[in-house]
Amino acid sequence: MPITNFADRLLAAIDQRQTPLILGLDPVYEKLPAAITSQAGKNDPTRAGDCVNAMLEFCRQIIDVVAAHVPAVKINSAYFERYQWLGWQAYGRLVQESRAAGLLVIGDVKRADIGHTAEQYAAAALADNDFSDLGHLSGPDAITINPYFGFDGIKPFTDIAQKMGKGVFILLRTSNPSAGEIQEIPAADGRPLYQHVADRMDAWAQGLMGTCGFSSIGAVVGATTRDSLIHLRRALPHTLFLIPGIGAQGGNLQDCAHVFDRAGHGAVISASRSIIFAYRDKKYAGFADQQWSKAVLQSVLDTRREITAALHETQR
Repeated sequence: MPITNFADRLLAAIDQRQTPLILGLDPVYEKLPAAITSQAGKNDPTRAGDCVNAMLEFCRQIIDVVAAHVPAVKINSAYFERYQWLGWQAYGRLVQESRAAGLLVIGDVKRADIGHTAEQYAAAALADNDFSDLGHLSGPDAITINPYFGFDGIKPFTDIAQKMGKGVFILLRTSNPSAGEIQEIPAADGRPLYQHVADRMDAWAQGLMGTCGFSSIGAVVGATTRDSLIHLRRALPHTLFLIPGIGAQGGNLQDCAHVFDRAGHGAVISASRSIIFAYRDKKYAGFADQQWSKAVLQSVLDTRREITAALHETQR
């Protein structure tokens, strides 16, 4: 029988690809290789259509070269929404094409609201299409959401996750420099706010436990927050962490390795700019301009090896 719980599916994909590395697709037109942006229909930065066409080709080529090497992609909708309805269509296409390539898809959409509005966000961002005139369109396998409305803002998303075998990753302790201004505000007992959110998450997660021992309600915890990573793993032993912040943001893989168990389970590590723009890195200068996708592939393989080495070192 097919696996229906998202956490179970994600860990199965990690085991199959033998890595917890997932690739973030955050395309920026101005950084795309000239081999793409010099083409007709993709070369006018003042036209949304040209920008979107170039970004789609860029992402499609990346998906082609990495699909056999990572379990999932994380597609950041903001980079597409910038281009209005054309961008939203492109985001939807990439969700379909990534899944067709055998990848799980995490929609990095960071949605949040309450009541009927939250229900509409959940239906739009996570659910599979149920309109007869739109064909069979799948939503992403999971999305990122913001918890600061409380559980009534979370429930519409978890309801769909439970019904459709999907997942959510709740923003818990993020990697941006000023996150502590809010997330580390001390509560009455002296503990920072994010730890109280973690307490609530542990209760919310119980209804979506998979046979793997992890819940389909996961947490976003930045790689740049070493102490938080360690503390939150103790507090949330059954929660999958989505860890951004390595690579361009400077997160340390050795710090991230502490949240994994000996089976290599417990988290996915997301790398975006350091990989998709690898052809701009001096490290990969040996690749010609027309070989930019080979630089991306080599960066994926290098990052996989670095993660494996960090996990082995921590577990010795």
